[in-house]
Amino acid sequence: MIQKFLRRLGQPLVKFFSSLGELSIFVMRSVANCFVPPFYGRNLMRQVMDIGFYSLPVVGLTTIFAGMVIALQSYSGFSRFGAESAVASVVLISVTRELAPVLSALMVAGRIGAAMAAEIGTMRVTEQIDALTTLSTNPYKYLITPRIVAAVVVLPLLVLIGGVIGIFGG
Repeated sequence: MIQKFLRRLGQPLVKFFSSLGELSIFVMRSVANCFVPPFYGRNLMRQVMDIGFYSLPVVGLTTIFAGMVIALQSYSGFSRFGAESAVASVVLISVTRELAPVLSALMVAGRIGAAMAAEIGTMRVTEQIDALTTLSTNPYKYLITPRIVAAVVVLPLLVLIGGVIGIFGG
């Protein structure tokens, strides 16, 4: 009885730790390939455009409306106490510290994460990744590294622009 219970408990745990190990190896390979040549500049610039420029309208729209809502709610609450002058500082602090980073990350993750997963999944199904390996091209360097570098470069800029737009909205 106990042996059966432990076997039932152990199999999912082994699968979990196996998956965790595979994910850790993937992340280490991906990050290590960011620092080793060759670098694919065209792919990097394409990812910068996909992640940064094409996400800018979505990030701007969400942060401007978040700034407006924060200003409206703060004003309605502060007007009871005669502290309407504090609305601007509350909007500034809340947008720059919390809302702009969170909303930018959510919008980019939702928009770009799904597109990247679909693109790489389609490439796996149509054996394009195997073709890269056959042509002596490292799939990590060609597919993963430009996405990581572009995201690391572009996301802080998106947060900054989203913060400015959210403050103006407030």
